[in-house]
Amino acid sequence: MVRRNDERRAALVDAAIEVLAREGARGLTFRAVDTEAAVPNGTASNYFANRDDLLNQAGARFYERLQPDEETIAPLVAAGHDRAAYVELMREVVGRVSGFRTGYLAFLELRLEATRRPELRRLLTERVRADVDANVSYHEASGLPGDAMAVKLLMLTLNWLIVEQLTLPDLYSEAEREAFVQAAVERLIVDEHPVAAPDRPGTPGS
Repeated sequence: MVRRNDERRAALVDAAIEVLAREGARGLTFRAVDTEAAVPNGTASNYFANRDDLLNQAGARFYERLQPDEETIAPLVAAGHDRAAYVELMREVVGRVSGFRTGYLAFLELRLEATRRPELRRLLTERVRADVDANVSYHEASGLPGDAMAVKLLMLTLNWLIVEQLTLPDLYSEAEREAFVQAAVERLIVDEHPVAAPDRPGTPGS
């Protein structure tokens, strides 16, 4: 029974993410979530104490669903501790995050809503800080080039590139976005080995 309840809760939070991405925070109601999840009216209200609870859990669920596949990441890290390997790793990250389009758009809605809801702001601040710290720790343990400041600057740069891609997809071509990723790594990550220009633009896959 507990497992079924956990699965139903996850499905409802996933439905909330879809509603947030499509309708914005104003459109997120228990009834809208029930409809999106194709469950009887009143189901969501049985799982979440209030709308704030639903918003908070949607923020946490976004990160759960973006956890990287270690089988994909490990070979990229092991391929070589230089900027060329880092470029491919960042392409994987950008592709993975932008591939969860509704999740990222919902997360942007949550970020805006957090300016009006102190508890949500506290939750997102803690979660994003933990994500930054985890990325820095992983980077340092991997032996990849660049220091903590470079990692943080790269995260800020690529996060906005993802925003541009998802909100104004015609602003830059795929080839331009690929070039931005490579240029960001080349200019922020210090390494004695130059990064050779690829024969053709890679495909985002993060």
